[in-house]
Amino acid sequence: MKQVAGKLKLELAQFAELEAFAQFASDLDKATHNQFARGQRLRELLKQSQSAPLGVEEQILTIYTGTNGYTDSLEIGQIRKFLVELRTYLKTNKPQFQEIISSTKTFTEEAEAILKEYSGTEGTFYTSGTSSLNKLITNRHAQLITCIDLF
Repeated sequence: MKQVAGKLKLELAQFAELEAFAQFASDLDKATHNQFARGQRLRELLKQSQSAPLGVEEQILTIYTGTNGYTDSLEIGQIRKFLVELRTYLKTNKPQFQEIISSTKTFTEEAEAILKEYSGTEGTFYTSGTSSLNKLITNRHAQLITCIDLF
């Protein structure tokens, strides 16, 4: 957990500072806006149901996807649904991911490889089911498209 959460602490601290600054600033540059948006998504990622807390394996998956930018192309309202579908997909199609983390108690290169296998070489995830999120989510390309659309 420490391996994955270290980056999360830093990004959330930066977000808190940026959030305080953004209250007084009316115009934010593109990089600042992107950092602010990621902080909002990370905050959304950390929300859990009080009656159904996540296991360590699911927490690691959640933090990893957020800190590595796989949710950057999603709207904040889509984050929870995406994570539920991704967790379900990995449970049914790649149960060894949870087995690796459960048995070793660490986020190994093998576990990361499983996630990267499903994220492809360009930061993509496929989700299961027939929902609107059953599409290719291309992080790096979507960021570029979003930035182009802003101008």
